Amino acid sequence: MNYFMVLSGKKIKRIFLLALVCIFGIGVYYAEAKDLPVFFSKKAPDKEPSAIYSVKTDKKVVALTFDISWGEERTAPILDVLQKKGVKKATFFLSSPWAETHPDLVKKIGDELKFEIGSHGHKHDNYSQLSEDQIRKQITTSDTILNKVTGKKMNLIRYPNGDFDKRVLKVAQSLGYTSIQWDTDSRDWMNPGVKAIVDRVVTKAHPGDIILLHASDSCRQTHEALPQIIDQLRSKGYEFVTVSELVSSTQQKVKPVQ
Repeated sequence: MNYFMVLSGKKIKRIFLLALVCIFGIGVYYAEAKDLPVFFSKKAPDKEPSAIYSVKTDKKVVALTFDISWGEERTAPILDVLQKKGVKKATFFLSSPWAETHPDLVKKIGDELKFEIGSHGHKHDNYSQLSEDQIRKQITTSDTILNKVTGKKMNLIRYPNGDFDKRVLKVAQSLGYTSIQWDTDSRDWMNPGVKAIVDRVVTKAHPGDIILLHASDSCRQTHEALPQIIDQLRSKGYEFVTVSELVSSTQQKVKPVQ
């Protein structure tokens, strides 16, 4: 005796949709379980704007980045260390009020030592708490001041406190900026001790890494930790490049923004 299963159109549609949901769920679980990084290509500029955390590369290159928002006691010692250690490439993110009141230091960073300069915004506020008009004003105000002080147009930005949301990224992109974060946080802003800063950076650094450091006065141990960081990374075969040189690679590591 032969048996036949008769499926209605509704049942077939329901089974198909259920299968799609299962496949999608398995994919999400796999990605989360493996902690897979998300990448976008520079060849696809129409995609949602993203903040760059690091670059996917096999080359042993890292970018040392320094945020400056206030003070004048820590910047010069850090510049001295970089100069003495022969580090030719680093990126400094400057808040515009600091740059405006410290033109001599800005000149030394950009003109004399030829380090890369990016924007660290204007007021040290969390941009995600601002309206889009306020976000635009913060970025354009900083842009105007930094352009006046440096004589150059900024195209990289790191937000105060590293705070942003999708609106912030979209506004920044519309103004011609690439948003830069970091993969390795030195936590020098916590002043945990020179050894703790060195160990954290050296153990976490990886090819294509963007390393967060500070040159503001509140970070009292960075200039002491920096020589060891440079020496130990070099002993591991790393070379130092600017953020722009990393971004010029084809793929960057980004993280989803809610």
